[in-house]
Amino acid sequence: MPTAYGHHDVLVRGYVDSVVIACGSEVIARHSRCYDKETFIYNPLHYLALLERKPNALDQAAPLQHWDLPEEFEHLRRLLEARMGKKGRKEYIQVLRLMETFGDVEVAVAIEEALRLSAISYDAVKHLVLAKIERRLPRLNLSNYPFLPLATVGITDVRDYLALLQVRISQGPMGVSP
Repeated sequence: MPTAYGHHDVLVRGYVDSVVIACGSEVIARHSRCYDKETFIYNPLHYLALLERKPNALDQAAPLQHWDLPEEFEHLRRLLEARMGKKGRKEYIQVLRLMETFGDVEVAVAIEEALRLSAISYDAVKHLVLAKIERRLPRLNLSNYPFLPLATVGITDVRDYLALLQVRISQGPMGVSP
């Protein structure tokens, strides 16, 4: 069941083909029934809220071990972690949590689009999912974010390096004036 309902009184109803868990009048989990001994059936989405608080457990979490996600998810994770380190792992978990609200297909399509656009972030993926659902064009340009500083990249002038080379020659081999 979702970790948010830990330490709550729940009602578990077992049917021939399913197990239904309710908290109060709300059904919080529904699983297909398994009659095998000592077998666990996990819903990985139920554990993402906990993993968001403990992102280092992402690789060891048993509910996620056999979660078959498209390759785009792993590619996004590698890019996020390479760019942001631990914060990237947490942001990846936030992307996974989008599947709690939206379908896994919608999130996968948004990730694929984000990778194509080099918009590697949770915000970009969420924006792309919402744009697709609302049937509108995504607006991923920086003019919507006036608080971000604009990057200005000048053209390298080789003469600047020549000036450095002249200083080095005049100082001698050890950087000391003769």
